[in-house]
Amino acid sequence: MRTKIFFDTEFTGLRQSTTLISLALCADDGREFYAEFSDFDQSQCDDWINENVLSLTRWTLNQSTEPFECEEQGVQLCYGNSERVRQALLDWLSVYDSVEIWADCLAWDWVLFCELFGGAFELPKQVFYMPFDLVTLFRCKNLDADTSRLEFAKKHHAHLGDEQLHNALFDARLTKVCYEILCKF
Repeated sequence: MRTKIFFDTEFTGLRQSTTLISLALCADDGREFYAEFSDFDQSQCDDWINENVLSLTRWTLNQSTEPFECEEQGVQLCYGNSERVRQALLDWLSVYDSVEIWADCLAWDWVLFCELFGGAFELPKQVFYMPFDLVTLFRCKNLDADTSRLEFAKKHHAHLGDEQLHNALFDARLTKVCYEILCKF
């Protein structure tokens, strides 16, 4: 059986040359991974990204933060350049035999995830090459695909803790919660 992993990324904008700011994964077994990138292109960040994404990062705005990996409250954390994050993510994924990736609206997230490994043909062997998304699941359940995920989760009495939309870890957790609710429909 494949492990379901729910993920989200934050990046520097909707453009072809966008770069990753952060990435988070939440597995259905409770394991979580969160990383921030030290090598994203700051010049691509507009006011919206600065106010709504970068303001929610933990280490990115602190230029003196040294690269690191650690665990905090059950979450594997990583800060560093793309290569360091890629290696930490490979290590985190290595415990799984087969992985099914889920995202909210994965058009950008999936491409950036694949790019982190050198492209879709270079994904870790245990990662299934076809991702899945909430947008399609909402449509299959005859629900509006543009439904606010946070409002949907709250309507179904999900407890998410601090509301921090556009923080990759919060958004990955929200994707997982919405998936779980949708599967009960």
